[in-house]
This record gives sequence, C-alpha cells and structure tokens, in this order.
Amino acid sequence: QVQLIESGGRLVQAGDSLRLSCTASGRAFTSMAWFRQAPGKEREFVAAIEVIGPITAYADSVKGRFTVSRDNTQNIMFLQMNTLKPEDTGVYYCAACTTTQTLRLRSEYDYWGRGTQVIVSS
Repeated sequence: QVQLIESGGRLVQAGDSLRLSCTASGRAFTSMAWFRQAPGKEREFVAAIEVIGPITAYADSVKGRFTVSRDNTQNIMFLQMNTLKPEDTGVYYCAACTTTQTLRLRSEYDYWGRGTQVIVSS
C-alpha cells in the first residue's frame, strides 16, 4: 500500500522559515513533488525532485526561497521554506510519480498525500 505522509506545517510569521517533510512508503518512485492549494484557488506546483538524479524544479514564486531535497535512505522528501510570505499560505501536498516527465504538472503524479497546513501571518 502506497503512503505519502506530510508533516511540519504550522502557523508562522512572515519572514520565518519552515521545513516540511514527506515520508513515502509502498513502492519506488521516479520523482516527487510539492504542490500547494490556497483557499479558493487551484492546486499549484511548488517544487519537484528526481529520486535518482540531480534534477530539481521550482515555481517562479518560490525560486531562491524554497529548496527541495531527498533522503533516499529513509524515503523522505523535504521542502525547506525560507523568507515565508503570506501568499505562501495553503495546504501543502506531497506527490509522487513512477514516470518522470516535466515534473510540473499535477496530471503526472499518481500518488498524493493528504496535505499539511501552512499559515503565514503578516
């Protein structure tokens, strides 16, 4: 049974840092990603990383502030978020796929976690 479990979300202030984790189990994946969904908005791509390989991808809105990484020995993906802004508020979802394509499209990901809430107050 495939499971993706996110953790680390909480209420922070603008300018703070936060690290999210996603623990994966159940099968092997080729790539993993973070998406987020703000209230009343579509779920959007945040960052992604190949499981084996150096390739990462970031949304323009987080480039230079967020860093995605993986610990393959423990099947955990991280999202280090620095200089958080109120517009970063949302539910952050972990996603995984078995066939790497662009890394950026929701439709490419076969498995999803339930999400972890991040609230950035101004």
